[in-house]
Amino acid sequence: MAAPWTPCDIGAGRNIAAMNKHRVMVLAVDGVLPMDLGIPTQIFNARPNTPYELTVCGDTEETVTTSAGFTLGLTAGLEALAEADTIIVPGFEDFRRPPRPRVRAALKLAGRAGIRIASICTGAFAVASAGLLDGRTVTTHWASADDLEELYPRLRVDRNVLYIDNDTILTSAGFTAGIDLCLHLVRKDLGAAVANDIARDIVAAPHRDGGQAQYINRSLPTPQATTLANTREWALLHLEEDLTIPHLAGHAGVSPRTLTRLWRQETGVSPRQWLLTARSNRARELLETTDLQVEQIAVRCGLGSGANMRARFRDALGVTPTAYRRTFQHQAA
Repeated sequence: MAAPWTPCDIGAGRNIAAMNKHRVMVLAVDGVLPMDLGIPTQIFNARPNTPYELTVCGDTEETVTTSAGFTLGLTAGLEALAEADTIIVPGFEDFRRPPRPRVRAALKLAGRAGIRIASICTGAFAVASAGLLDGRTVTTHWASADDLEELYPRLRVDRNVLYIDNDTILTSAGFTAGIDLCLHLVRKDLGAAVANDIARDIVAAPHRDGGQAQYINRSLPTPQATTLANTREWALLHLEEDLTIPHLAGHAGVSPRTLTRLWRQETGVSPRQWLLTARSNRARELLETTDLQVEQIAVRCGLGSGANMRARFRDALGVTPTAYRRTFQHQAA
C-alpha cells in the first residue's frame, strides 16, 4: 500500500516534505519512446533535497523493447504500480494499439486507488485505454490528438496546451512538455525552489505554465533572425522594474509591435502573461527561501503591492502567500 500523503491545502497539490520517501513508478510499455522515458528518470532521480524513489517497471520484471529497437532492463513488474505514490507513463510507438489487458487492469486499479498518474506524449493512450480519461479534458502530442479522440470518444483533447492538471490525472503534450509537466509535479510537491534547482541541473527552460501553446506553426528562426531569448533572460533579472512593452522592445532593439508578435511566436503567450508567470514563480521561491515580508517580496518581483500579490496567489493557487510559505519554507532549511 502506498505511503499516505501529508495533507496540504496548496490548490490540488500535496505536500510530501514530511514523507520518508515518495515512490515514483515509470511504466515502460512495449515500444516505449526512449526520450520520453528519460524525462522522469532524470527529474525524479534521487537527490539530497527530494524524497523521490524511482523505479522503472513494466509488463514483466525483465526487459522491454524500446521504439528504437534496443532493450531496457526493468526493476519491477506491474505489481509495483499498487505501491506507487506517482505513476509516470511515457509515450510509446504503436499507440493506436492498446497495451496488454494486464497493463490496462493495473492502471485502472491504480487510478481507482487515487494514485497520481501522469502521461507524457502518447502515454495518454495507455491511460485512456484503462478508462481513466473518460469525461476529462486532456492533452497529448498535437499530431496524435485526432487519433486519441477517435479511439476514445468519451474524452476531449485540448490541442493548444502543454499539459493539463486534473489533480490525480495529468497529461502532457510532446517531449519538452513532458519536462514541463514533471517539473510542475515537483513544484506542487516540494515548491518552486526545489523545482528550479532541478530545472537548472538538467538545463531546462524557465518555468512554463501548462496553458502555453504546444505547437506554433512557423519556421524556426535562422541564426541571423531576431529572437528575444536574450531579452527574456534580461527580464528575469529585472522583474522588480516596470517592464513595459516599450521597455522590453527597447532592450531587444525592435518596435513594440514587433516585440509583441515575436514574443508570442517564441513562447506561445503574450509578454504580459509571461511576466506574470515569471514574477509569481519568483515570489514563490522567495517565500520558500527567505523571511522577507509579503510586501517586500511583491516589490522585488514586480507584483507591486502585497494586496496584488495576495490576489495573484488566490487566483493561481487558491491560498494566501502566508499559507504557501508555511507549507514550503522548511524545504529550504
